[in-house]
Amino acid sequence: MLINLTDVLSCDGKVVKKTVETELKSFDTDLGHFPLSEEEPLALTLTNLGKDKLLIEGSTKLKTVIPCDRCLTDVETLISLSISREVDMQQTAEGRIEDLDETDFIIGYNLDTEKLVYGELLVNWPMKTLCREDCRGICRKCGRNLNEGDCGCDTVELDPRMAVIAEIFKNSN
Repeated sequence: MLINLTDVLSCDGKVVKKTVETELKSFDTDLGHFPLSEEEPLALTLTNLGKDKLLIEGSTKLKTVIPCDRCLTDVETLISLSISREVDMQQTAEGRIEDLDETDFIIGYNLDTEKLVYGELLVNWPMKTLCREDCRGICRKCGRNLNEGDCGCDTVELDPRMAVIAEIFKNSN
């Protein structure tokens, strides 16, 4: 959704509060496709700080399903976003690129809420997701989920530096 910022920028110190529904239905990255099952409306506060500077503050909560990093079981995950960005509206798009300013959510005098939420979601994505703290993962040999029970595979792994010596003993018998 695009929000026109001309009203906020019309006078210094002006504060506008909005609650908007975002139309982001999934989070797609190189990591995969993650549908968003629940999404709270985005509560935004837009503040004109003067000298064409705008403070964008907001919060929302999103729920998605992320596979467990150890056993690949789907884990329903709640992600809370707290947004606080200061934007210089006088700066050109080229100037923002030169300053490495990540404000692709500002298009002219419009705020693209989907791009804002997507960027914050990208930064706040969990580094590690586990189905439970003591998740045992999957067997390296057969792929069975070890949380459901042992698979019976031989899990003894020899030190690879000793593989040559082990081969000598195997051949001497």
